[in-house]
Amino acid sequence: MMFMGTKVRKKCENSIIWKLININLFCISVDLCYLCMLKIRLMISVEGLCVEFSAKPLFTNASFVVNDRDRIALVGKNGAGKSTLLKILCGMQHPTSGVVSIPNDTTIGYLPQVMNLQDDTTVREEAQKAFAAVRAMKARIDQMNQQLAERTDYESDDYLALVERFTQEHERYLMMGADNYEAEIERTLVGLGFERTDLERPTSEFSGGWRMRIELAKILLQKPDVLLLDEPTNHLDIESIQWLEQFLAQSAKAVVLVSHDRAFINNVSNRTLEISCGHIIDYKVKYDEYVVLRKERREQQQRAYENQQKEIADMRQFIERFRYQATKAVQVQQKIKQLEKIVPIEIDEVDNSAMHLKFPPCLRSGDYPVICEDVRKAYGEHTVFSQVNMTIKRGEKVAFVGKNGEGKSTLVKCIMGEIPFEGNLKIGHNIQIGYFAQNQAQLLDESLTVFQTIDNVAKGEIRLKIKNILGAFMFGGEASDKFVRVLSGGERSRLAMIRLLLEPVNLLILDEPTNHLDMASKDVLKEAIKAFDGTAIIVSHDREFLDGLVTKVYEFGGGRVREHLGGIYDFLQTKQISELNELGKATKNSQGGNKIFPGREQNIPKVGISDEVPAKSVSYAERKDQQKKLRKAERAVEDSERKINDMERRLKELDELLMDPANASDMELVTEYTSIKRTLDEEVERWEKLSEELEQLT
Repeated sequence: MMFMGTKVRKKCENSIIWKLININLFCISVDLCYLCMLKIRLMISVEGLCVEFSAKPLFTNASFVVNDRDRIALVGKNGAGKSTLLKILCGMQHPTSGVVSIPNDTTIGYLPQVMNLQDDTTVREEAQKAFAAVRAMKARIDQMNQQLAERTDYESDDYLALVERFTQEHERYLMMGADNYEAEIERTLVGLGFERTDLERPTSEFSGGWRMRIELAKILLQKPDVLLLDEPTNHLDIESIQWLEQFLAQSAKAVVLVSHDRAFINNVSNRTLEISCGHIIDYKVKYDEYVVLRKERREQQQRAYENQQKEIADMRQFIERFRYQATKAVQVQQKIKQLEKIVPIEIDEVDNSAMHLKFPPCLRSGDYPVICEDVRKAYGEHTVFSQVNMTIKRGEKVAFVGKNGEGKSTLVKCIMGEIPFEGNLKIGHNIQIGYFAQNQAQLLDESLTVFQTIDNVAKGEIRLKIKNILGAFMFGGEASDKFVRVLSGGERSRLAMIRLLLEPVNLLILDEPTNHLDMASKDVLKEAIKAFDGTAIIVSHDREFLDGLVTKVYEFGGGRVREHLGGIYDFLQTKQISELNELGKATKNSQGGNKIFPGREQNIPKVGISDEVPAKSVSYAERKDQQKKLRKAERAVEDSERKINDMERRLKELDELLMDPANASDMELVTEYTSIKRTLDEEVERWEKLSEELEQLT
């Protein structure tokens, strides 16, 4: 108001407007003082951001800020631009327009979905890269120290300037506590689950999940002001996910993360940014509260959309009705102008379409799809697991959990027959396996389109329904013509899942099926597995996905496999630990519903004996008798299954013979076919009875 004349200013001072201005200025100054008291620091400012890859932009006119202590969950459907936004924030990618402002003293740590890892370093050497600047500073200090020791021109200005530089650099080095960085490296790596003996091992010896921890350790050791995490839980086990939750909640400054792990993202976030319809909407709440608010907003948006469509229809109807009447010409022109000014209300297509997933019907399998007896797998001197004894019954949904590298995927490969092993592993009668591997989405041919990918594997009548199937998985219309190379991680996972559905199966083996799937797709997949008639083995670290889905948990750790009855949270409660990084300690003293299977004898159930009775109270003679009955029942079932297989094979041969017109009147073949069919029905009934008897014994 300094430009106002004195008289004008005196008049305004007595006015209501001037008083309001003074009040607002006072409020602003109070707010600024309050922010200063709280020491809230602006980390990143985004203004008018626009990103275009094709005719339709990913998002336009996006503006928001990231402040200190913000825990921002970045959400949106697959392909909405979440990963792109993170790359822009860390400077790896430039927007089409807009400004991203980052103060000079703000440091950023970025963990991408996919990393190019080196195989020529040890774990310690890889972690030391986080201190590259510190080590460079140490080298400069050592070099200056050597110069000071060698030079003799003590009185020269150049020597005095060198002393000054050395003093400043050395003081700065000491203030950073840089002398202790080796201890900090060790402390962080051990906190992430590494043993001290692991630090000198080459990184190439570790699985993807452990190497992800190394990269995570490097970022945490740098102590950045802003952490940008793109799907950090994809290759982490439950233990490390909970460790990361605690670290982000207690130690991190500002965090922007993309994750499809509902429990993780809800436990970490205090703010949610949603990318929807090309816009970024800021919700100042954690994820669970955002879901409720988003539903309410979507309902309001839907009503507004419907009202707008009705208004547009009424305008068009008026224009068509009175277009050629001279008395209504002015009103018609007004309606046309109003119609042109209307900005259409958009509704995100994820709310209008859903992934419908249903596994096709399949043959009934035997009562025991998978039986392991003293299974062992070793690579050289390293034993992955040994003395694995487990029986998975028909219709059961079980989870394989444990640290990365403990053998979950290895046992799956043993079941699939992909790798050799020691011991006895039986696959039941009539088993048809559907297998979804961790890297299934990465194995797709990037030179093909979505339609070609499915068309190449589809057979028979299913080829006529490819368009319908793709539409059900949200690949309808032009999306089916997209090349695989341009698909996001979630879209690739959906495409890989379609391939799994093309053939009926009765045993599903899913190795990390939720990696890259968005929340909605995970929910639909979960409901489909619940409704699946067959048996399912699920290797996953996603607690929310496993909750309410599995009824039994197999824990992998220390070279053993332990069975826990109940769901995933029953398992966590049974371990009686506050954090899963104590899991190794709790295993030694496991109690409650746990059953430990170090050898075959302990895997044999006791008939007529309560679970509460200690195993040692059963006599040796009783155990031997029980073993004898169990082996006899198993042999009877195996003998029956062998007979059924032989008869089914012969019936198939007779079918082919009788399809030949020359053999149509051959009564011997017809008689043999009828006789075998009758005997087969009787044997199937006998097999079912024997299987029930075996089930009672186990």
